[in-house]
Amino acid sequence: MYGVLIGLFAFAVTWLSVPFIMKLAIKWNFVDLPNSRKIHKKPIPLLGGVGIFLGFLAAVQLTKILGYNLGNANIAIISGSFLLVIIGLIDDYYKTRGKDFPASPRLLVQILAAYLVVHFSDGILGISIPFSESKFISFSPGISTLITIVWIVMVINVFNFLDGLDGLAAGIAVISAATLACVALVKGELTSFFWAVALAGAALGFLKHNFFPARIIMGDAGSTLIGFLLASISVIGTMKSATVFSIFIPVFALGVPILDGLRVIIRRMLKGQAPYSADKTHGHHKLLQAGFSQIHAVMVLYLIGTCCSLISIVILLLDV
Repeated sequence: MYGVLIGLFAFAVTWLSVPFIMKLAIKWNFVDLPNSRKIHKKPIPLLGGVGIFLGFLAAVQLTKILGYNLGNANIAIISGSFLLVIIGLIDDYYKTRGKDFPASPRLLVQILAAYLVVHFSDGILGISIPFSESKFISFSPGISTLITIVWIVMVINVFNFLDGLDGLAAGIAVISAATLACVALVKGELTSFFWAVALAGAALGFLKHNFFPARIIMGDAGSTLIGFLLASISVIGTMKSATVFSIFIPVFALGVPILDGLRVIIRRMLKGQAPYSADKTHGHHKLLQAGFSQIHAVMVLYLIGTCCSLISIVILLLDV
């Protein structure tokens, strides 16, 4: 019951705050400018990530008011989220002026946010091997830290790549967060469950304003925030002491951004390009080039995301 209440509260806060945020963005000329890589043809408010953060933060506070202790890991979740929203807003501000923000400061902040998760929640501790004499392989602190940081930073960036069509990133966030909530509930990880439903609610509240034709976009502040939260929730709730099978649960729960993002990164590296370089080779671009409308392309990717999430649930049930 608390989960439904927390999700609805996050939805309401984001949904109600976004119109006010849109007015501020227009007043401050904080708008995303169209270019050859982007789908939209006119400037559009770029402060949507703030609304998502407010909804998530409010829902987390409600969880604490209801008497549930989210533990030390909540410090990492909130602090890391705040850092990513701030650096994301700086990046977005550069975009409003037709400039590109350097990649290195973004990467450093992402690593710092990921390290906070390791520091306050231990990160990925090891892996269980079924049908073997040594049933649990424990990672050294250094290996655990490295694996956790690489996972979180990777998810942050591949999710950022996904934000290319109206409603795409927000909708996939709802699907992935809802899947992680189900996984956490089955595994008895209530802290991760509350975070996941808060994120799902906030993303759904934003989707109300972001679906085609979008009146506001989440920007880097929103996409990197969502990527960080999804990755961190999966680490704390699913991957801390994963089995060989369950390691694939978050991979499929985040199937669309991971599969598409890794495909694009590998392709760029094979061509000698920087992984961060922008182009029009993502899955949603390919669908548009194949003749799909924005709405139909988004729906296809929603369907793929849902199928990936169902696979993760099947893996969970087989692994329980």
